[in-house]
Amino acid sequence: MNEIAAAILFPAVSEAMQNGHDARQLYIDLMKKTLTASVYDESGWESVSASKNPIRNLILAELNKRAISIVKRRPLDSSSRHEGRDWPLFGYTMAGHLRLDNVQSCVDDVLANGIPGDFIETGAWRGGTTIFMRALLKAYGESSRKVWVADSFEGLPKPKNDTDGWDLSDVAYLKVSLEQVKENFRKFDLLDGQVEFLQGWFCDTLPTAKIDQLSILRLDGDLYSSTMDALENLYHKVSPGGYVIVDDYNSWPSCRKAVHDFLAARSLEPEIETIDFTGVYWQV
Repeated sequence: MNEIAAAILFPAVSEAMQNGHDARQLYIDLMKKTLTASVYDESGWESVSASKNPIRNLILAELNKRAISIVKRRPLDSSSRHEGRDWPLFGYTMAGHLRLDNVQSCVDDVLANGIPGDFIETGAWRGGTTIFMRALLKAYGESSRKVWVADSFEGLPKPKNDTDGWDLSDVAYLKVSLEQVKENFRKFDLLDGQVEFLQGWFCDTLPTAKIDQLSILRLDGDLYSSTMDALENLYHKVSPGGYVIVDDYNSWPSCRKAVHDFLAARSLEPEIETIDFTGVYWQV
């Protein structure tokens, strides 16, 4: 029985169905706010970073060895957080609300249309976007798909050459261990058998990953080589009707070039759509 028929014949049942839908959306919206750290005053704070002052840098380095951070208080910039333009001190993802909205839209579509395949993100940081993917599967009662979390869990690799992208390999803020990411899943009661972790550099883990089929491939590897590794090893596993999402397309020239080199080499011309200032996606 569809919802229209239920509304006519059984108004009480229809109201319960609507309440269930509303409760599910409230959960999803709360996950977005929590994962992006948009619900805390402290989420506007930022870590004091290194500078050209050697004394300051020495002090910060010594404090870091003692697991002590200095932060500057500032009001939360809701617009920047919504668009994912800042690095949240207490958040689980840098994607912002717009890119999480995009993930939800893609998940909604593949589930509604029965597009087969698991979800994966290549480049997970603290795991926030993959936590959100798993939360969506739980909210919709989908138990047949897995969420794959692919990351080195030790930060970004060193660029292979001058055109591979910027060198952020020494940025401690980007280095999040596998144990910490698992703990982050556990905090939301979402660490279970539907979550798989691929630890290591993409060139080593993705060629042999036991992934049969994907419906959502989300790339967040930044570098040319990391983006290309993900595309070469996973793109052919995306089901027709599935989605490819590229987080860094407009903010990392190296990432954008990798995407276009990959597509051009295969004479593929998908309709690439903009998500926000940096992210894009297309349907396969």
